[in-house]
Amino acid sequence: MMNCTKENEKKSVLQVFGSYVLWGIFPVFWKMLSELNSVYVLSSRIVWSTVFCLLLIAVTKKTDELKQVLSDSKMRKTLMCSGIAIAVNWGVYIYAVNSGHILDASLAYYLNPLMVIALGFFLFKEKLAFRQWLAIEVAALGILIAIVAYGEVPVFDIVIGTSFAVYGAIKKNVKCNGLISTFVEAVFLTPFALAYILWAEMGHVGAVGTLEGMQFLLIPLSGVVTSIPLLLFSIGVAKVSMSLTGILMYINPTLQFMIGALLYHETFDLPKGIMFVCVWIGVVLFVSAGRKKE
Repeated sequence: MMNCTKENEKKSVLQVFGSYVLWGIFPVFWKMLSELNSVYVLSSRIVWSTVFCLLLIAVTKKTDELKQVLSDSKMRKTLMCSGIAIAVNWGVYIYAVNSGHILDASLAYYLNPLMVIALGFFLFKEKLAFRQWLAIEVAALGILIAIVAYGEVPVFDIVIGTSFAVYGAIKKNVKCNGLISTFVEAVFLTPFALAYILWAEMGHVGAVGTLEGMQFLLIPLSGVVTSIPLLLFSIGVAKVSMSLTGILMYINPTLQFMIGALLYHETFDLPKGIMFVCVWIGVVLFVSAGRKKE
């Protein structure tokens, strides 16, 4: 019995680990669609996520749970708001990747836990330890140095990180399966996404005339690559400790950072280096604060 439990825990850790690895290599997939308008890619991702999630709900026989969620007006409104937040996150992330800002996108996900604890303080009145405050202040200093050095606000870092933090804050009040919530979020956005796709195709700025042959398979695959890591995460996270989940989370931005710097040779100059170092110090402080609480 003990061996069975350990095997299940190991399997859950591998599922969470796998989800973070898949999220971490996302830039390579979105780069393959860089010929398309980012809004078109986002719209396709929403539509095909809806289709794929619906198929998974049918296969896993979660239709009754879906009906319960859809019959709850408060839950519907909450998931509509979280859907808007994740759409902003997805859209800006895709644009960042395809415009040569993978490093900024990776930094955003390093920043995310710091933004989450900041939102927890302001929205949920959660108390912060000294190290947590210090982590936020050091990360903010790094961003401030970048603003002074470049003469502009690092928009991608802030919007991607903040939108995902807001998404997490909204989902804090959602008590349903991750697959179900993702489907409902996507289904609310699908009419707008379909309308944009039709408009783009009628205006000859869509996939038709831009992609060729096997490239068209990337469009429906966008829904698959969106849903599979989420499904792995939602299955595995229930049996993995929060501390281990938090540590594993940094696999995602680390892989993105490596892909941006080593595969696509994005610029990593001194101001950006200082900003990353400040954020990494903030992350270390954040993790050590969490361990101290345990």
